[in-house]
Amino acid sequence: MHCTSLNALLVAASLATTTLATPIFPRTAPNIPTAAAAKTALAALTVAAQGPQTGYSRDLFPTWNTISGTCNTRETVLKRDGTNVVVNSACASTSGSWYSVYDGATWTAASDVDIDHMVPLSNAWKSGAASWTTAQRQAFANDLTNPQLLAVTDNVNQAKSDSGPEDWKPPLTSFYCTYARMWVKVKSVYALTITSAEKTALTSMLNTC
Repeated sequence: MHCTSLNALLVAASLATTTLATPIFPRTAPNIPTAAAAKTALAALTVAAQGPQTGYSRDLFPTWNTISGTCNTRETVLKRDGTNVVVNSACASTSGSWYSVYDGATWTAASDVDIDHMVPLSNAWKSGAASWTTAQRQAFANDLTNPQLLAVTDNVNQAKSDSGPEDWKPPLTSFYCTYARMWVKVKSVYALTITSAEKTALTSMLNTC
């Protein structure tokens, strides 16, 4: 993808994260490709060794954007992914339930749920985002248009950390197919590279579809 095309894409993503007025339904991350489309996209990704971690800081990927009123990106995903979510005037969730697709657990307190970046920020940094502007990285970190954000069990998200699928997979093997489709979509949209081991893992996961 040419740099100008990527810049236009990231600007569009940034606008999307700042103009969304209502939660996205149904209760799932958006824009997940079919298995066939994901396999085609995976084949088109550039395979390269990861770049260095040098210079990385989470602060270079500002979160969370204000989406509507007092609701930020995290709170918007909580409302999108939850069931019967009630929020207060500050848009903090006061009740509801959240099913974590990674491990099959259901939680009734928002404090037990993290918003996972499907492609972790550190992984993105080492596969292309180091050359982006901070505004472009902010668009990536708050992307509600692509399957980059989802509400999951907090300690499962923490176990994933910044790992790629070659080093960490969801506890639920039944989610491998969807996880790989989401991962490939995000890497493809943002023209991020993948490692050889990452491609092997994604291929195996897509073969479970």
